Amino acid sequence: MLSGSDVTTLAVALVGVGGTIGATALAQRARRAEVAEQNRRAAREREQDREDRAVQTKRELYAALNASGRAYRSAGRDTVLALRRGEAVTTDALDAARQAYYDQYAQAQMILGGTALAVAGEVNQCLGAGYHLIRNLPPDASGAGPHLPGDAELVRAKGWFAGPLSDAVHLLREALRAELGVSGAPSVEQLTAGVVALSRAREALRQDLRPLPAHQQE
Repeated sequence: MLSGSDVTTLAVALVGVGGTIGATALAQRARRAEVAEQNRRAAREREQDREDRAVQTKRELYAALNASGRAYRSAGRDTVLALRRGEAVTTDALDAARQAYYDQYAQAQMILGGTALAVAGEVNQCLGAGYHLIRNLPPDASGAGPHLPGDAELVRAKGWFAGPLSDAVHLLREALRAELGVSGAPSVEQLTAGVVALSRAREALRQDLRPLPAHQQE
């Protein structure tokens, strides 16, 4: 039979073992919680990194689309100005700018939101109308490129590139800024109104243009 001191000793030993086991269990739970939190933190950081890279890729693509659209319009405008000066010109620079723009536009179509895509689509048609306008000028005798057209044709071309087409590339920039959430960008309603105005201007121009030869059409 255990004496009173033996019972006390045994109780103390059991309490010590229980405390050790309990402390170990608590330490294990704390460690598991720490590892789980580290994993959650790492997952959040990976997701944030993916989002940041996606935004950066979008910014770069939109910047390239904006730049190529402006370059395309500038190349057309420069061609018109050269014609006004009576220079013999070709459309080589314009064709190169056009191709560069189409490359960027094709990529942007895959990620643009609804409103920005509608703006980009209308701007694309306006740029195409400008190209059509230049290529619609009568060729010179050598066939090297457009010759100096009549006053009415020059006025029409200059007006398109200085007016609606200038507005178009500006609207594209604003739509891309809105898509990226830039402060001060126009509203959906403002962008939509811009698309409507461009569409009307393009339709008015279309009425004055004869069709391109089949090999020059899109």
